Amino acid sequence: MSLLATKALTKSFGDNYAVNRVDFTVRQGEVLALIGSNGAGKTTLVNLVSGLLRADSGQIIFEGNDVTQQRSYDRIKAGIASSFQLVNLFDQLSCVDNVALSIFSREDKTQTLAALASRDRAVWDEAHELLRQFGLDRHAAMVAGSISHGERKLLDVAVAYALRPKLLFLDEPTSGVSTREKAPIMDIVSSIVRSGGITVVIIEHDMDIVFRYSERIVVMHQGSVLADGTPDEIRRNDAVTTTLIGAHPVEAGEAGSARHA
Repeated sequence: MSLLATKALTKSFGDNYAVNRVDFTVRQGEVLALIGSNGAGKTTLVNLVSGLLRADSGQIIFEGNDVTQQRSYDRIKAGIASSFQLVNLFDQLSCVDNVALSIFSREDKTQTLAALASRDRAVWDEAHELLRQFGLDRHAAMVAGSISHGERKLLDVAVAYALRPKLLFLDEPTSGVSTREKAPIMDIVSSIVRSGGITVVIIEHDMDIVFRYSERIVVMHQGSVLADGTPDEIRRNDAVTTTLIGAHPVEAGEAGSARHA
């Protein structure tokens, strides 16, 4: 069952088609990787779905409803969230405050935040529990700007997750962190989103992460969908290996060679 579907979705900037009549589907409950070289159209596609950009033509269908003309805020309320929209953490606020603000926003309580903040116990309990799930509970009182880059990545996902989305876009959740930190971060994120029944689209350049954690991979090239399939199907796809990875197919143990594709 498709949770999200785009139909002939198109967006151009001048004479350049960043997204060119793209049909893109995300199935309920899956973890999908969206990959492609820089300029392939991945970010533009996600920004169109999130409502940060307006499509020139085409449709965006979410849970059977046409949301093409909806505002970004309305799409968030409908259940579409993205780390793109929440990457700017409030660095001078504590980690728990950052998560709590997301929960207050979800509950439409931000207008009375000052009055509610000190007495809405349920919100603070939920915020602390989310930090515990993401392994950040020991940093609850620390300001967000003082924690490590990898921890900030986890906090960013926690803030997005606090919106209780049905569909969550994650933009390179392990970029900028050390190699040894990547698997622990993805293990935490993968475990939480799967246990919560969240459908996830990961936009990622690290092929180790892509092949290890995704069930399906969509490859974009020059604004169009080049390929769509399981990790094994993508490994064996000559068009993908030639265009993005090189002249030779990627074997299971060679995924790391495509890290910067």
